[in-house]
This record gives sequence, C-alpha cells and structure tokens, in this order.
Amino acid sequence: MENQQLLSNRVGILATMHQKERVIAPLLEQELGIKVIVPHDFNTDVFGTFTREVKRPVTQIAAARLKAEKALESTGETLAIASEGSFVPHPSFPFIYSNREIIILLDKVNNLEIIGEEFSLETNFNYQVVENLEEVNDFAKKVGFPEHGIVIRFEQTAQKQTEIIKGIITEEKLLEAVNYAWNNSPDSKVYLETDMRALYNPTRMKNIEKATYDLVRKFNSQCPKCAEPGFTITKNIKGLPCAICYLPTPLTRSVISQCKKCHFIQEQLFPEGKDFADPAQCTYCNP
Repeated sequence: MENQQLLSNRVGILATMHQKERVIAPLLEQELGIKVIVPHDFNTDVFGTFTREVKRPVTQIAAARLKAEKALESTGETLAIASEGSFVPHPSFPFIYSNREIIILLDKVNNLEIIGEEFSLETNFNYQVVENLEEVNDFAKKVGFPEHGIVIRFEQTAQKQTEIIKGIITEEKLLEAVNYAWNNSPDSKVYLETDMRALYNPTRMKNIEKATYDLVRKFNSQCPKCAEPGFTITKNIKGLPCAICYLPTPLTRSVISQCKKCHFIQEQLFPEGKDFADPAQCTYCNP
C-alpha cells in the first residue's frame, strides 16, 4: 500500500487557534489527501504562550504531541496534526536568534508519529525598552510592522502587575497602546516585543509551511525493509575528509537513517554529493 493511501480521505484535526491552517491545510490536503479540520474553540495557550503568561510545561516536541493528543481526545478522531515553535540564540552564533518549528502528525489507526522540522535564521524575533516615540517607530520599522504584529508589556501602577497588550497591527493602535502604557507605568518603562503568534507573524508562518513540507517528505520516505512511512535521518556523522590533507573535517561524512517500526538502520555516505571537503572548512589547513 502506498503511503498516501494510509491517510487519503481521512479527517485530520489540526490543533491550532492561530490560523496555521492557512499554510498547513493546503499542503496536507494536496500531498497526503487529508481533509483538515480545525476544532472550534480549541485553546492551545494552555500549553504555553510566547508572552510568558503560561510557561510551556514540557519540551517543544512534547508540547506539539500534547496538542495533538488533546485534539484527538476532544474530537474522538484518530488523526491529528499540531505544531510548536521556539526562538532561541543560534548554537553557533549566539547573538543571532533562530526559529525552530516542529509539526507532528499522529495517526492512531496506523500507530504512526511523523515529525517535520524547520530550523531557520529567518525570524524577526526581537524586543526593546522604549522611552519615546522615536524609539517606538525605530523598533516598528525594524521588525516589519504593521505586517508583523507587536506586543506591549509594562508594569501596571494600580494593579502592581504586568499588563500585556497583544495583536497590535495598526499605527493608531500602537500609538494608543504605548501612550496608555507610559501613563500607567510607575517608571515609564515600556517593553515592545514582536508578536510571535503565527497569525500576526508572516515570517514565522513561512517557517511553519517549510516544516510542513518536511513532514510530507518524511511521510513519503519508506523504510527499505518494511515500507513503514517516516524512514528519516536520525544521526549525522562528521568527518568528511579534506581535499588537500585528507584529515577529517567538521562537515558531514555520512548520515544514519532508522525505521521506528522494524529498527532497520541504513548508512548513506556523502549525503551532500561531495567526497571531499573544501580546505577552507578544514581546521588543519585553515586553523
């Protein structure tokens, strides 16, 4: 049976409240034949919010899995999709933020779990303390406002607690919100942040779409031994030899793929099509 037939014409519940169906649904419907449905009033904020009112209780993948499981529980269906994003300093360039998007497909009928992923430096994730309108305008321009939304955070004088204003996507609303914050904050410290919810952040939405493409690609990758979907790379092995000195470099020499069902393992040498590394990437030739 071809992979697509496992999902064709089945209902897939997409666990979202932030319009991720705009990029996820067309791909899954076209490529996998799934009829994607978003449940009414499904609250994903209970699994964590970018504005930190609710801390994510588990890892990124576990959070996506919890969303999908909750969607199945609340609807009684057997196929669910959910995604989860994170924004952290890049492991190699700590002064640059990166966006990691995870999308998970859970199929209880066929006992499948497939995870798509996109790791990207394409993000406008940012924040800044502002004390005047010039700083507000500079921040707004830098993060791509008004196409990208802004969040305002400040300490409320009367309630003595943090107040958050989300979903700001017009200049009028931004001016109104910052003036309100300045007038109600004891020290006039107002924090601007990018609104990282998908419906207010087209850059993040593109990365979610890329993660969905990766999900489709992985689903269509069959195990050579048992034909189970999701035969994907589980390990990268470094050591591609230098073209001059032949010593191992930090570049990938081979990749290991493993089947979750039958545990068949396969190694692929030189996955990027190169037998040797550029000497510029060699720590011996180019220390």
